[in-house]
Formats: sequence, structure tokens, C-alpha cells
Amino acid sequence: MSSEPAMIDPVAGNLHGSPRSIREDRRPIGCLVEVGLLVMLFFVYAGDPPPMVNESHYLVKAKNYWQPDWCASDMLASSAKAHVTFYAVFGWLTQLFSLSTTAWIGRFVGWTMLAFGLQQLCRSLFQRPYASLAVATVWIAGIEYGNLAGEWVVGGIEAKVPAYGFVLLGLSEMVRRRWNRVWPLLGLASAFHVLTGGWSVVAAAFAWWITERGQPDRRPLLTPWLFVGGAIALFGLLPAVALTLRAGSEDSATAARIYTYYRLRHHLLPADFAASWYLRHAVLLLATFVAAYQFRGDAKMVRAGAFTLGAVLIAATGFLLGYLPSYDPDLAARLLRYYWFRLSDAAVPLMLGLCIAGMLLDHRSTTFRVGLAGLALAVTLVSTSAYQSARLKIPPTVSNDLLGYDAGAPVDRQQQVYRDWLAVCRWARLSSPSDEVFLTPRHQQTFKWYAERGEVVNWKDVPQDAKSLLEWHRRFQEIFPRRLGHIRVTIRYDDLRQFRRRYGARWMIVDQRICGDRLPLVRLYPVAGERNDTFAVYELPEL
Repeated sequence: MSSEPAMIDPVAGNLHGSPRSIREDRRPIGCLVEVGLLVMLFFVYAGDPPPMVNESHYLVKAKNYWQPDWCASDMLASSAKAHVTFYAVFGWLTQLFSLSTTAWIGRFVGWTMLAFGLQQLCRSLFQRPYASLAVATVWIAGIEYGNLAGEWVVGGIEAKVPAYGFVLLGLSEMVRRRWNRVWPLLGLASAFHVLTGGWSVVAAAFAWWITERGQPDRRPLLTPWLFVGGAIALFGLLPAVALTLRAGSEDSATAARIYTYYRLRHHLLPADFAASWYLRHAVLLLATFVAAYQFRGDAKMVRAGAFTLGAVLIAATGFLLGYLPSYDPDLAARLLRYYWFRLSDAAVPLMLGLCIAGMLLDHRSTTFRVGLAGLALAVTLVSTSAYQSARLKIPPTVSNDLLGYDAGAPVDRQQQVYRDWLAVCRWARLSSPSDEVFLTPRHQQTFKWYAERGEVVNWKDVPQDAKSLLEWHRRFQEIFPRRLGHIRVTIRYDDLRQFRRRYGARWMIVDQRICGDRLPLVRLYPVAGERNDTFAVYELPEL
């Protein structure tokens, strides 16, 4: 707990609480209840059936990390591993449980880390129990409806989730001026996800410079604990650096262009962000800065605000880099691939949530009403999102909306497509050897999850090392050429024979909604009384 005495700030109101509230906040049972309620909130919001977005990517690689012969024929699963710490910590669960069970265990571990970090941060700022519930609600709503580049925090389990948990713990120590504790915690965040933790280190260093300069008892920056944090961060940094070092300079430059301008431009390239994204993010920024101004007299809130400002300045730098492709596209690609907008997307709504919680603790009627209105709006937005997800009752990764095909289909039709996908994946798993490689629909991303078989290529599963990324791009251009709309597979015998020769793929799964149900190939499934209205399996022509 903070050594600062309980006080009533004349500007920020009764943020620091009464002695009684502080004593209540120290009760372990109260902390556990608060963390539990936060996890329940996360479950209501993001408790979709697995796999969530990116779970089919991270947990497949995690399973292959612990079991290299599993889907060894798949390019993504067997490619170089960037998030080694995550795979080492969470991947062993895949050896004991199914991927779906592993996802649920991982989610609750990740959500608990987020909940504990948020609870500690709110305790550091307000020393009032349950303030974190209001903060979490605003944070979730702000990220979903106010992000600029597609960042999210509360969802499925992947490397950035525990990383953000450690970032929150680092912030809880920062607002108390315990800087020697900040750096190891951010080092742990970097070990799990080098960009999430790395940008947080930059924002924290900026916060230190803003808040500690001119202080008569200034806390030093260069301490042994800073270097301890840096040493811990190497567990995330070194595997990431190795991805680039394994390729030559020309291949690295080409891979960066593919990554930035082709595959992930919606996250990385400011010119590709929709005007509505800029508008909603601007509204979020304006609301946050106006709200934060009300707490300019509270030293703890100022430190949290300084961290947020650091994140915004990082994003502003990324925005300026967005002009660079016109002058030096190769340099721009190398720089823009570092997700300059990621931390701001998470930090700005977090700060707004902290401000709204502070307003709700303020005795002044006007400030309280503004905070209550903000919380009510957040509750409405989160409830709407939770209802829409629960209504669909299928994993987001197989929803038509995420897959970008027939997004407006009725719920019952999407559920039927999901059942058909499970059926064809089950057939593939039971009817083929474990080292089989399939041609799969471009718009699916869960074949390895359900079928446990390798794929030649798909859009979602892009490797991160330069060599594999180049191969992914070559395969994708070959299998899904632009002339076919990047979604169809050719039915030319010569091309299909070449695919079989080059990749060892004997069978091809097609989406009959796109390719029709009468291809000039031998159909293996469904046959003999089997039924599948959406997917079919064909044999590629013999060599």
C-alpha cells in the first residue's frame, strides 16, 4: 500500500478515500471478490466459444512448440516462434488438454492477471473498493468503439494479454512513485509481448521525465532495477530479433513490405484507417483530455496521465511515419511494422475510465453526474456487444462477419455453416494421416484447430519470420490469384497437379457457396448418404 496518508484533494475530490475505506480495501477477501467480479465482467463480454481472434494462431503454434511433430507439415505451425515466453508458459497445457480447454484455462488466467493488475492500479489511485469495475467497463467500451488501429485487450488468450496484466501492475507502482518496481514489471510484459511491453517502457520513461524533473526528491531513472527489467525483456526481444536476422537484407526488406503494405495494413498504415476510425478516436481523445484536466491537482492521476500522453505521442510519431511511404517505402515499411498505435488504443480509454471513476467518487454534483453519464454510456455499449456475441453462439473466428463473406447472413444460417465446417474438419481428421496437407478455403482460419492437419496456405495464418513470410506470400498469390478474386481456387488440372507435386497436397476442401457443388474432380466428401450443404472435399488430379 501507498505510504501517503488518506486525504481529500481540493480539485479531484475524495479520491484517496477515508481511513475506513483504506482498511476495507486491505482485506484479502475484498480484493478477491473484486478480482472475481472483474473476471465475471470479462467473461460476460468476451466469453465466446473458442477459438477467439488469434487463439487459433497462438495456441496452434504453442502446441507445435511443445510437440514439434504436431502439424509439422503446416508452414505456420512449424515456422519460427516469436512469442517463446508465451508458448513456454501456456503451451504445455496443450499436452494435457484439448485446444478449446486450453483456451478456456488460458483466458481465465489472462483475465485474472488483467483483473488483478486493474484492481491494484485502482487501489493505488483511489483506495476505494470496487472502483475498478467502473474503470473496466469504460476501458472495454472505449477500446472497442474508440480504437484507431484495431487493438483489443479483453478477449481470447494470446501473448499480449498477460503482457497487459504486467503493464497494469507496472502502472500501479508508477502512480505510487515506486519506479524501481515499474521496470521489472514492464520487463515481464516485454518478455511475453515485446511490443506491448516495449512501448510501455517508452511511455513510462516519458512519464518519469515529466513527473520527476524538478522534484527535490527526484527518483533516479538509471538504477539497477532498470537493467533488471531490461534483462527480463530479453526473453521477448531476442526471439523477435532472430526472426529478421535469419534472412538477408533484401529478403528482410521485401518481407517488411508484405507485412506492412499487404497483410497488416489495417493495423499499421495510417492511410488505410477509415475516416470513421479517426473520428471516433478523436472523440475519445478529446473526452479523455477534458476529463483528465479535472484531476491536474492529483499527483497520482498526473503520473497516470503522463503515461497516457507518452502513448499518444508514440501514436503521433506513427502518424507522421505514415507520410514516409511516398518518399522511402522500404524504410517506411521497416518502421511502421512496429504497431505504433497499439499502446495508445489501450492507454487512452484506460485513462478515461480512471477519470470517470474519479468523478464518481467526487462529492460535487455536476462532476458526479458527468461521471455517471459516462459510465451509463459504457455499460450500454458493453451490454450491446455482449448480447450480439451471445446471440450468434459460434466462435468469432468462424462468423461470416470476421471471415468477410456473406456477413449479413441470418444467425441460423451462420450456425449451420459452423456445423458444416466442424463436420468437414472431423472428416479430414479421421480420414487422413497426421502429416497430411490440405488445400483449404482462403477465408477459413480454424482448420488446424479442428482437423489437426496442415494447410498449404490461408489468409490469416501469416508467419512472422522473413523467410516464411516470403513463402507465405508466394503461396497465397499462387493458390488465390487476383484473377480469381483472391477467394477462389483454380480448377485447372495442370495447376492442381502442380499444387499436388509442390506441396504434397492430395485433397482440397472447397466452400460450395463460392465454388459451386459440381467441380470436375473426384469428390470424396460428402458421399454415400453424408450431408454437408456448405463444404466438400475433392481429390487433386493424379501426377
